Amino acid sequence: MVLDANDREVIEACQRGEWDAFRLLFETHKDRVYSIALRYCGDESAAMDIAQETFLKLLSSIGDFRGSASFESWLYRIVVNRCLDYRRRDLRVAPALQGLLDILMAPAQSVLQDLLQAEMAKDVQKMVRTLPPEQRIVVVLRYTEGLAYDQIAEILGCSAGTVASRLNRAHKVLERRLAHFRVRGGSSV
Repeated sequence: MVLDANDREVIEACQRGEWDAFRLLFETHKDRVYSIALRYCGDESAAMDIAQETFLKLLSSIGDFRGSASFESWLYRIVVNRCLDYRRRDLRVAPALQGLLDILMAPAQSVLQDLLQAEMAKDVQKMVRTLPPEQRIVVVLRYTEGLAYDQIAEILGCSAGTVASRLNRAHKVLERRLAHFRVRGGSSV
């Protein structure tokens, strides 16, 4: 959700320390923040921790928001940083990329196809988990959040070309690994 002129008033109220305004900001963005965290780490408990850390950071740094970037991009940057911090802590990571699977596979028409799709989903999650964090986060923001390259670039503090490059490298890795899976999957049917 992009903040409009009235939402600017909410941010300014947060900057003045008004709890009701912060509660409104939280209610407006909590689902999106949690979704990004969940898609990055694949663990509901860890995603909840990341979301909580994001809103604690938002609360402590709302006074630093000056409006030079959109509020949404600024908030995404906070959640991305918390996700990368999670990775740095070396916790178990298993992103849920059902959206990517939907792009790669046609809808299942039988129980056997459902089982094969579930197996492929697990393999795709494992493959994405092995991507370097900077590639994994662009995959999450692009395919689960549907963000454009320029939005991702603003969030990550890099150029759209860098986003494209990271996404391209991730695609190549996933394509190689998915090709291997398809050969294996085709021989087991």
